[in-house]
Amino acid sequence: MRTEDGHLISKCLNGEPEAFGVLVDKYKAGIYAFTFSRLRNFHDAEDVTQDVFIKAYQNLSKLRRWDSFAVWAYTIASNLCSKWKRSKSRRPDREFIEDQDEDVLENPSLDAYRMDIISNSLHDALDSLPEIYQEALTLHYLGGMSTDDIAKSLGASPTTIRQRLVRARAQLKEEMLVMIGRTFEQQRLKAIFTFRIVEMVKHIRVQPIPLAKGLPLGLSLATGMIIAFLSIGTHLNSLSTIGAFMGSPLPGETKVLKTGEIPVDVLKVSNISVISSQRWNGSGLGSVVPSPQNALFMAPQAGDTWTKKADMPTGRGGLSACAVNGKIYAIGGVIWDDAGNQKSISTVEEYDPKTDTWTKKSDISTSRFFFAICEVNKKIYVIGGLNTADGNFKDLQTVEEYDPDLDKWTQKTDMPTSRYWLSASAVNGKIYAIGGLTVNMVPLSTVEEYDPVKDKWTKKADLPIPIHTLSTNAVNNKIYGIGGVNIGVLLSTVYEYDPLLDSWTRKADMPTARTRACSSAVNGKIYAIGGYDRNRDIDLTSVEEYDPATDKWTKKTDMPKPAEDHACSAVDGRIYVIGGSNPTLVEEYDTGFAGEGVNFKGKLPTTWGDVRTASKR
Repeated sequence: MRTEDGHLISKCLNGEPEAFGVLVDKYKAGIYAFTFSRLRNFHDAEDVTQDVFIKAYQNLSKLRRWDSFAVWAYTIASNLCSKWKRSKSRRPDREFIEDQDEDVLENPSLDAYRMDIISNSLHDALDSLPEIYQEALTLHYLGGMSTDDIAKSLGASPTTIRQRLVRARAQLKEEMLVMIGRTFEQQRLKAIFTFRIVEMVKHIRVQPIPLAKGLPLGLSLATGMIIAFLSIGTHLNSLSTIGAFMGSPLPGETKVLKTGEIPVDVLKVSNISVISSQRWNGSGLGSVVPSPQNALFMAPQAGDTWTKKADMPTGRGGLSACAVNGKIYAIGGVIWDDAGNQKSISTVEEYDPKTDTWTKKSDISTSRFFFAICEVNKKIYVIGGLNTADGNFKDLQTVEEYDPDLDKWTQKTDMPTSRYWLSASAVNGKIYAIGGLTVNMVPLSTVEEYDPVKDKWTKKADLPIPIHTLSTNAVNNKIYGIGGVNIGVLLSTVYEYDPLLDSWTRKADMPTARTRACSSAVNGKIYAIGGYDRNRDIDLTSVEEYDPATDKWTKKTDMPKPAEDHACSAVDGRIYVIGGSNPTLVEEYDTGFAGEGVNFKGKLPTTWGDVRTASKR
């Protein structure tokens, strides 16, 4: 049986309510766990979960994007939980009491007494945790959800969820964790829950699906055929009333899509922005949410658009990337499991933007992550970082040079100061290693200059304040350091370094404070992409452009998915965002400056935030 949400919704709207049972089975555990995390009462959570699915079925015909059913259901759940808690017309447990046999109520059992003790202990254990940890723990144990599923439901990255689970477990005693697991296991919804919902919805009349309701993005069949016909040409000339530029071209590719039982040729529109600067929802769920009409009819602007590319073969975070001769080299990184165990890796993979393909290259000699990277004279220099080869975290002084033409690594003179979460940029053939953190969690303001020709290091003027996870880029022979963390404080600051004068100057703050962002310089402008907001414990989608010439920031189109621990590098006016909290994902950002003096020297493609030895704060 096909289980895609859209197919099941189509069947429901076409008079087959039994298909709704598959949707209930698919999402009931997560919704139930989510409602329990808000209400902290199993019986209330089950009642509200039932109401969620009934309300969803009643309004099924109003759902415009069928592939967003899960997000929609969680939104309904959140609203119903809020209403439930606000309600003062009845006690939270009244319905449960009213459902019981009088003999049971008059003769409370020892089991009920024990359950009350367990329930109190459970609440005490959960109350000892921050709310975001309670939520992740509940969804994992009660909902039986994977970290990926939890991430989707909460709009966070899988990495963030893994770290929340690690911290939650670390804060609980082992016996308390076992008790939570057993209690949640006993309280999971039974199979009869789905049966009960299906029997209820059989008596609910829903608006039948119009002939073309199932077509993507709300198009009617006739409209789809018209657009398919018009896509043969190169321009649409009469769509300005719904937001498209007059005479603007649309992508010319068409594709046969089958929705329900109706195959139809419709225009295939890439996931790129249209007129608005907010082309993606920024919710962390990776879904494109311009209005259905705009998504199909609006023509893309020149640049400021995102396109998904071929996945990186080796999923990882904490990597860095650098471009040489039009190809990008993704180097090193960290892999981790659900328990939060981290392992540095040596993997090197080459990405060719022209062919959208990946090729395995020679491993770096010293595995590492959270390191700095820089290109000088078509050679790549990897500096510092963290290594876990001996089972412990070790900050590195090690410097290695990579020659892409020979696919060969060469050991160079160690950096004087061992550190990770540092940044590096190059000006006039010299590399500047800036800031960072020691394995003892001491933030640094240290700046050291490396001369690749002499293979020699020199001490330079310190940063104004100690910063780790600073992201740097070189523009017009000056280095710009943005964001990062200073002794636990998230920064939006921008500092300009002049190597000639060996001095630092404060510039206009970045609008969005962030750490673990990546950034690239293109055509004299710097693009800060994604990152982590430690104050709110969320990954970011925001993209902001800095113009050093005017000292001004401009909001750009958000990333499709929130990201941290990622790398980025620019080729021919396009920035490629790679890995991180979306371990294999590659997204291309078109800045609109293709072929116009692209500057991909002197940047830290990946920057990092708080100290992260086993978990993220």
